Amino acid sequence: MVRIKRSVNSKKSRRKTMKQAKGYTGARSRTLRAAKEQVMHAGADSFTHRKDKKGDFRKLWISRINAAARLHDLSYSKFINGLNKADIKVDRKILADIAINDPKGFKKLVDVAKDNLNG
Repeated sequence: MVRIKRSVNSKKSRRKTMKQAKGYTGARSRTLRAAKEQVMHAGADSFTHRKDKKGDFRKLWISRINAAARLHDLSYSKFINGLNKADIKVDRKILADIAINDPKGFKKLVDVAKDNLNG
């Protein structure tokens, strides 16, 4: 029976791990054992943070909308409530963009929201 030699695959695996660990500090980029562990943790963190990023952006958009709405004497929650009563469906990403880049358009949305809160 012929003996199977695995050095090619082993080296390929090690090279792949070391390439992924490039740029890490100290032994984490130079020794295989430390690099493997660091690459594993980095992968887990990147997976988690990809999910967290969605919430982080939502928080940012809400902060921007709130700041812009308060310039027109309206809180964020009342502004959103007024838009919902007016049956205006605009997501927070677009609202935040309008608040920054088109203040006049945002003012019109605030006026619509105020009208629907009172009446």
